Amino acid sequence: LSDHCIPLEHPHWFTVSLASSLVVGILLSYLPQHYKIVSRKSSDGLSPWWILLGGLSSIAAIGNILTLPTSRADVLCCREIGEGACAAALLGVLQIAVQFSCFMVIVFLYITFAPREEDGEVLSTSTATLTKPPPTSRPRDPLIVGTAIILSLFVVALTSLILVIRYPQHTQSWADLLGSVSGVLAAIQYLPQIYFTAKIKDLKSLSVGTLVIQAPGAFLFAYSLFLRVGVEGWSTWLVYMVTGALQMVLLGMAASF
Repeated sequence: LSDHCIPLEHPHWFTVSLASSLVVGILLSYLPQHYKIVSRKSSDGLSPWWILLGGLSSIAAIGNILTLPTSRADVLCCREIGEGACAAALLGVLQIAVQFSCFMVIVFLYITFAPREEDGEVLSTSTATLTKPPPTSRPRDPLIVGTAIILSLFVVALTSLILVIRYPQHTQSWADLLGSVSGVLAAIQYLPQIYFTAKIKDLKSLSVGTLVIQAPGAFLFAYSLFLRVGVEGWSTWLVYMVTGALQMVLLGMAASF
């Protein structure tokens, strides 16, 4: 076995249990948000900027973990270690892959159930405008969000593939860049949502259930990733600490309404 693969051959039960629980927890945490949008048949209350920046952050995060030399080394170790140990070694990648997939579902639901122009017209002629603002999405917002996310996914995927195949010596720098971008976008992502929620004093399509699970879970998720990639992989787990702190702010606002 190579030096990198030796510790992976016999994974610690606590690390595996924590990482496995987080995979399930991440999936379950997004279900209330998915359900609330579908049940209301509206994504009103979700800032287009929150959706856009969250989508871009998720793309950067998945690009980070897939191009990180540590992660790629873990994948290569699957040739030398057992299937169970291989699965345990890739739990960190699976965690972020599940988070990425779940947020992409939110992006899809936002585009599908975005308030239509006529919704804003009806609201603007009612007395509700005395106390509430019109829907947050303009007619062109879903198109802008969807186009930007698809283009970004293509650029990150293509660049990562080229670097991994032709210039592997630069993948650590690329992974760090993606992780930094993901962290910054995650922080910026929640600022427009926090601002809008404070302004209307109503969560609307924003799920409290998702916030209750994700806010504390983000710190646990970051710790799990830290155990996997260590300090050198700071760009992978730092984003979730930032996200957790801002989700706590939204949760506190929800409790005050």
